Amino acid sequence: MSVKNSRTVRGPQRATGKRRATKAYQSSARLKLHAIELKARSIFLRLLMVLGVGLFCYLMYIYFVRPYTLKWQALYGKEVYPEGFSIRGVDVSHHQGDINWEKLSRSAVGNEPISFVFIKATEGQDFLDENFNENFYEAREHGLIRGAYHYFKPNVSADKQARYFLKQVHLEEGDLPPVLDIEEVGNLTPEDLRKASLTWLKAVEKRYNVPPILYTNYKFKVDYLNTKEFERYPYWIAHYYVPSLTYKGPWKFWQHTDCGKVAGIKGKVDLNIYNGSMYDLRRLCLDEIP
Repeated sequence: MSVKNSRTVRGPQRATGKRRATKAYQSSARLKLHAIELKARSIFLRLLMVLGVGLFCYLMYIYFVRPYTLKWQALYGKEVYPEGFSIRGVDVSHHQGDINWEKLSRSAVGNEPISFVFIKATEGQDFLDENFNENFYEAREHGLIRGAYHYFKPNVSADKQARYFLKQVHLEEGDLPPVLDIEEVGNLTPEDLRKASLTWLKAVEKRYNVPPILYTNYKFKVDYLNTKEFERYPYWIAHYYVPSLTYKGPWKFWQHTDCGKVAGIKGKVDLNIYNGSMYDLRRLCLDEIP
């Protein structure tokens, strides 16, 4: 009787044990499947995030960067030296570090000596390049025709920028006209940018009684500063890695590479040419200081 009872009890227990094992297995499988789904979802979200960031960066470049930059052909290490020009120069700032002016004054680009140098002076309304005073002094001491430029910040008062430049820079007879370097639009409309640029140009012209030089790249000039009122300012064009210019308007200087190498400067430096003779270049320089 006890044996029969034990048999009748054990049968259902075995069946129940199998069902429990099956349920446990199924539960484990579901957990593994859920874990796989979570991992797949995590990977998908990461990929989606990467694609989103990539798309955001691409759109930022298309709409906010590319419109204000020149479309250059990248030929780093293969800088092009335009032919047919004999007056060569460089432009420098604190980025070139300590310059050996003795070597620079005796250096050449190809067979043409370095004749002139543009030196960064100011930026905005309160920044003076840390090497400006030394560079400006040494350039003249070593017989180079020198010029000073201001980097324009569109979201800062143009009048204050002009006053700051005039306070820090004191050009002398034989120096090149002052230079406005304008490369940014900021949050200004094209019309407001032109007005701000002209405010600086007119204020500085009033001080030296000579039209300042206007520096910017080809595309920026065409897009923003190509109206009639800018025609009277000598144009210093930035257009890299091409043997000739596509710009059809008049120009005085051409910054043709940012990876030049000359004696006296460690590392790379911007190289420029003057569109004319040495006689023309000297005539462009300041004659008298009011």
